[in-house]
Amino acid sequence: MNKQKRAVVIGGGLAGLSAAIKLQSEGFQTTLFEKNDYSGGKLKEVVLGTHHFDFGPNTITMPHVFRNVLIEAGENPDDYFQFIKLTTHTKNEFPDGSHLFFSSDKEEMTEELNRLDSYSAAKYNDYLNEVKKLYQLAENHFLNRTFSSWKDYLSLPLAKAMSSSRPLESLDRFHRRYFKDERIIKAFNRYATYIGSSPFNAPATFALIGHLEMGDGVYFTKGGNHQIALGFEKAAQKLGVDICKGEEVVKCIAKDGKIKAVETAEGKVLEAEAFVLNGDLLTQYPRLVEEKERPSLPDGKFNQYEPSISAFVILAALSERYNVHHHHVYFGDRTREEFETIFQDGQYGIDPTIYICTSSKTDPSLSPVGDNMFILVNAPPLANKGSAPESSMLEEKIYKLLSNRGLPIKDSLIQSETVSPRDIAKRFYAYRGALYGIASNRKKDTFLRPYNRSQDLSNLFFAGGSTHPGGGSPMVVLSGRNAARLIIEEF
Repeated sequence: MNKQKRAVVIGGGLAGLSAAIKLQSEGFQTTLFEKNDYSGGKLKEVVLGTHHFDFGPNTITMPHVFRNVLIEAGENPDDYFQFIKLTTHTKNEFPDGSHLFFSSDKEEMTEELNRLDSYSAAKYNDYLNEVKKLYQLAENHFLNRTFSSWKDYLSLPLAKAMSSSRPLESLDRFHRRYFKDERIIKAFNRYATYIGSSPFNAPATFALIGHLEMGDGVYFTKGGNHQIALGFEKAAQKLGVDICKGEEVVKCIAKDGKIKAVETAEGKVLEAEAFVLNGDLLTQYPRLVEEKERPSLPDGKFNQYEPSISAFVILAALSERYNVHHHHVYFGDRTREEFETIFQDGQYGIDPTIYICTSSKTDPSLSPVGDNMFILVNAPPLANKGSAPESSMLEEKIYKLLSNRGLPIKDSLIQSETVSPRDIAKRFYAYRGALYGIASNRKKDTFLRPYNRSQDLSNLFFAGGSTHPGGGSPMVVLSGRNAARLIIEEF
């Protein structure tokens, strides 16, 4: 009988959990190390008194991706988490007092558009058809595959798919093909922030997000989106994954072009045949592997990547309930300037877009005595030397801006917690505090992300937002599953 092969997963975010579940279900004895005392990475619960918040993905799309991780492992996903579809999911509110609801109901959405602009309403069906095509291209050629070297790009079908995915057109220009009203364009352009980028630079390829939200739908997980991470952890443990929380890997021991073992802060050394590095590749690879062992990615190369946007977050526990939607966006007047200020000047926007998620609008048990507002403003990543724009006055500015829009939430504030780009960098080892790893403002960073496999260490595989297929909770889950498939095929 062959000896059971061992796998080690470094990092217990969604990608690491996904990889561990897949590997364990396919016969690898898998150990997962997580430095925190919880699994899920950024998808974690924060509790302030009676108010419960999700820190991390607040908008869930592609529920089949999360479910399939468990189905492929022989488990029933309904035993671990349940999704609630939010048909009318986002209220976009503009400085002139007008608003636009986003809905996955086609007729309702067309009526919403028609209130602001009849041309946009007339073109909406064409828009839906085109973003569906973009999604299908991604589904068929990008999302479910891995890239281990440049040779993996030498495929005629892949080349055709890449050229058909509008790589040379910006997301903003794409939206202007279908919508004329600047308010509508502003609302749809916000999809660029889902990948931490600017709509004026990111390729139109990412208009596929429109299909996910408007065609397939937006979802919420009963009890909070962190239930996905808890469900994955529970399933992994049931399958036999050894989950070591509160144990940080501090070194990968390499020899003869392979990782032989990992060493933890407590001095534990564990050998294995295959290793998955889940986490920010740009910070964790150089931290764990000596430069001499990775000549293809020397230290100097990591700073050549452009980080995605970061975030300044307020978790506000309130004593009152306000007239806001589950997902609510307050747009400023100068959105183009906001992106330019963030990416070119490294500063916060003067009149920033403010996103609010109040999950208790769908699940009142999450804050029984008032609203639980997760408030986010797009933030510049940290500068190379770790400096950050002054944010100490930003919290008060946000409260004032919201009060000017008819939302005086500071009057009912019970408790709050703020999270800055510096906090994100420290807590999650995020490259310069970036939420999504690498930005997609440059074409090469969109289509030529770091490979899913080390070029120098043959049994080291990468998963997470900084490798293919990119950032966002469904994408990182796919990256974990795809990395595990590579390992399974290898052995």
